Amino acid sequence: MASNLDTLVTVFGGSGFLGRYVVRTLCKRDYRIRIAVRRPELAGHLQPAGKVGQIHAVQANLRHPASVEAAMRGSSVAINLVGVLAESGAQTFDAVQARGAETVAKAAAAAGSRMVHVSAIGADERSSSRYARAKAAGEKAVLSAVPSATVLRPSVVFGPEDQFTNRFAALARMSPALPLIGGGVNKMQPVYVGDVASAVADAVDGKARAGATYELGGPEVLTMREIMEIIMEITERNRMLISLPFGLAKLQALFLQFAPGALKLTPDQVALLRSDNVVSDAAKAAGLTLEGLGITPDSMEAIAPQYLWRFRAAGQFQKKSA
Repeated sequence: MASNLDTLVTVFGGSGFLGRYVVRTLCKRDYRIRIAVRRPELAGHLQPAGKVGQIHAVQANLRHPASVEAAMRGSSVAINLVGVLAESGAQTFDAVQARGAETVAKAAAAAGSRMVHVSAIGADERSSSRYARAKAAGEKAVLSAVPSATVLRPSVVFGPEDQFTNRFAALARMSPALPLIGGGVNKMQPVYVGDVASAVADAVDGKARAGATYELGGPEVLTMREIMEIIMEITERNRMLISLPFGLAKLQALFLQFAPGALKLTPDQVALLRSDNVVSDAAKAAGLTLEGLGITPDSMEAIAPQYLWRFRAAGQFQKKSA
């Protein structure tokens, strides 16, 4: 029987948050990994995830089809993880998540390779969010070029290096009050990055249905208010939660989109918060979920304390540890 070491998998966006977990999971399953990134010299942190020679980084930019085609040579599977939460220069939603996804899919089709494409719950061509519309366009382009591709749509992904729980924990450390856009009643189904990586690897293994779209969510559906309360409890920060109407939030975002770090908020992110971000009943009924892949998802309350403890006040942490 052929070994997975005979299978070369090209991971586009393999050096990012989700990418490092996908690479680590694939290495444990003995695949050979080609990491296709804009700056290969910054992907060195991934080498310890595999055996000597198992991981190789190459230069590829989704806006340059020739580089994508070169990255796919000899590869049996393409995984596209590339996405942006906020636009910057040439890295627009359409360039990266729509046309970029199409470029990867066409290269995979030309190479006769299978494809796994990571999108997002909420991808909708009719959405008021340009992010969500671009995600939907990317899915459509991928399935047009590679009809057998597996599409994975995670809800908001959390983990040690995320820009979600860490962001709000940082805000709780610096601010006496935290805003709840739209009252914080919108629902999410936070999913652990390790579980999403397992789903990607399962798709590479051939365990997922070809041409199907899976929706990946954690074990709990939580409102934004509940998520903030969990983060404050973990970090032992007692902060006021102030409801912020969508109109005012959008106005503030016109200025905060230029802010650094945790303070950054774009009008498009405000638009995304108008809709719930949860696994649909249709996906559950069809078995197109983590559970359908045989994965039991981890909760945010079980995982987040393992890394958010560093946001606690020093005195509180010392007292709790004593």
